[in-house]
Amino acid sequence: MNKKYEALFTPFFIGTCEIKNRVVIPAMEGTNIIENMMGPKFNEKSKQYYIERANNDVGLFIPGMIPVYSMMGGKWLHKNPKVFAQAKPVIDEIHANGSKIFFQLGAGFAGRNYTIPDKLLKMADNKAFKKLTNPFLHLNEMMVAPDEGLPMVWAPQLTTRQITEKEIADYIEGYAKSAKLCKDIGVDGVEVHAVHEGYLMDQFTTKYTNHRADKYGGSFENRYRFAVEVVKAIKKECGDDYPVMLRYSVTSKVIDFKVGAVPGEEFNEIGRDMQESEKAAKYLQDAGYDALNADNGTYDSWYWAHPPVYMPLNCNLKEVEHIKKYVDIPVICAGRMQADVAAESIASGNIDAVAIGRQFICDGEYLTKLKEGREEDIRPCISCHNACLPLAYYKNSGVVLDLKDMETQGHCALNPVAFEEDKYQIKKVANPKKVVIIGGGIGGMETARLCAMMGHKVDLYEKTDRLGGVFIAAAAPEFKEKDKDLIKWYCTQIAKLPISVHLNTEVKDISKLDADEIVIATGSKVRKLPIIGFEKGVEAVDFLLGNKEVGETVAVIGGGLTGCEIAYDLARKGKKPFIVEMADDLIKSAGICAANSSCLKDYLRFYKVPVYLESSLKEIKDNGVIIQTADRIKEINCESVILSVGYTPNPLCEKSEHIHVIGDAAKVGNLKTVIWGAYDLAFSL
Repeated sequence: MNKKYEALFTPFFIGTCEIKNRVVIPAMEGTNIIENMMGPKFNEKSKQYYIERANNDVGLFIPGMIPVYSMMGGKWLHKNPKVFAQAKPVIDEIHANGSKIFFQLGAGFAGRNYTIPDKLLKMADNKAFKKLTNPFLHLNEMMVAPDEGLPMVWAPQLTTRQITEKEIADYIEGYAKSAKLCKDIGVDGVEVHAVHEGYLMDQFTTKYTNHRADKYGGSFENRYRFAVEVVKAIKKECGDDYPVMLRYSVTSKVIDFKVGAVPGEEFNEIGRDMQESEKAAKYLQDAGYDALNADNGTYDSWYWAHPPVYMPLNCNLKEVEHIKKYVDIPVICAGRMQADVAAESIASGNIDAVAIGRQFICDGEYLTKLKEGREEDIRPCISCHNACLPLAYYKNSGVVLDLKDMETQGHCALNPVAFEEDKYQIKKVANPKKVVIIGGGIGGMETARLCAMMGHKVDLYEKTDRLGGVFIAAAAPEFKEKDKDLIKWYCTQIAKLPISVHLNTEVKDISKLDADEIVIATGSKVRKLPIIGFEKGVEAVDFLLGNKEVGETVAVIGGGLTGCEIAYDLARKGKKPFIVEMADDLIKSAGICAANSSCLKDYLRFYKVPVYLESSLKEIKDNGVIIQTADRIKEINCESVILSVGYTPNPLCEKSEHIHVIGDAAKVGNLKTVIWGAYDLAFSL
């Protein structure tokens, strides 16, 4: 084992519970063993997922948050003990591998953070609808907060009802009695969710969301009373020696409702600042909490708790290391944590353990590969959120999430096997085929990798001099280091497999190929618009690849994900971009996590990038552009124009019985659709 990782593999204690190493898999949406969003339910798919990772030496598991109260039918978790009995065999198998497990208990999505689906938005504030649906859909119990009239996070046009003291007492009882059921089946401890991320309990602690005049508002002690009463109730129910950890946001990073502070920004904190956090951490420790599982942020700055690719690696470490100085209990740090950095911080005594979440969804053998010195074989998490957290949001939209995405939250865009272990078992086929794949982008490489592992004879053709396809351009910005690592990973895995790779070889006539199955993975092509002077613009791919230079002032046409990434990249480099977008908001697209989109939008605000919404390009001139805004025609001077107006499929031919079209060649999507499509095809051959 590389010495730089040694500190990760030393034991530590949370209360009375000894944990064999310092690696924690934290709770993530969709990774539950027991669920209670739609009523108490055992997650059958969780068993193989957790056993594989326990076999790979993880110290502590914290499966996804279990609400103590379900909005569907108003079911209390502690009144449904049978579901705990169903989970016990999984707990026992985790223990058999020497790992420990805590269950995370929370108030669910009750609070101003309640994830109102876009399809319910128009009815969510309708009293008659609430009354009609109340027997099975408790919206009135979800849209609550410490204060009356706070804007809902996902639909700020709607506001909260003030939660009553009776309801708070019911939640406290729910936490305590649910914790006892956890203890009874051998769960090693519980994590209280949470003085963290702007969830209901956290809303009580921050002054900008709590102006109550009763015992739960006003003073510091009153604002933290809910969190204190919960841990005391759990200890009373389960015994003082039963470990209770707290999910904790060191600082809120909030400028205003729905406005977060990006890294490096000077701002006035309206949530929990560091001075209060120093006091709060000690106060919560003294109340009975045995550990803090910490990062930063709230739903108003969601990208700190769910850092996308635009956030720095180890983004929360500085604040978490600071708060460690004020407590005597273990402190765990989460947030794009890298193993070498975490090990160094642990060895220095600055933190006690590291929480690594999405990387373990992406590669269940992550820890084993680290120990064995096989870093090049680790499939890197790229913080895309395409599958693990695809909750989209744009201007007052509510949560935009289709049913299929809702069912696969907690899964991985790059690793479809996670939580689908029974569906995707890679085995040698009885009758190997000759498989020819045309296109060396992500879809083509994934299909080649899988087919070769199954024993097929694979030829991969790529017309350029390197593998990666359009993803090479997507990975070009400096902040896309993990995207670059993904391309390296694919190239490494393909080199280790019996795959014949033909670079600089363009296939034009598939009839000449010697193949049983032909896979068309030729990707997409840039959309062309009937605009005067369109040819004067620089295509986004050409800019990203460095094929064409741009001036100091740059018009970015298209405010989708790629356009906003380009504008952000330009602003970071000191240039002066502006964005022209036809929709009424930037990144108005389903499937893109709100943590990603809000982070980009806050960076664009920070860099003062002008944005013209509900505006269209009319003409590109030699020294500027003419656009149609909502109310007038406007000419804006600029030195360059970058075109980020989307893509259309570019299949070499139509699909037939033995010709398969996949990825963007079939339908333009994202990494999730490309890779999941490659899996489905490979397992069908």
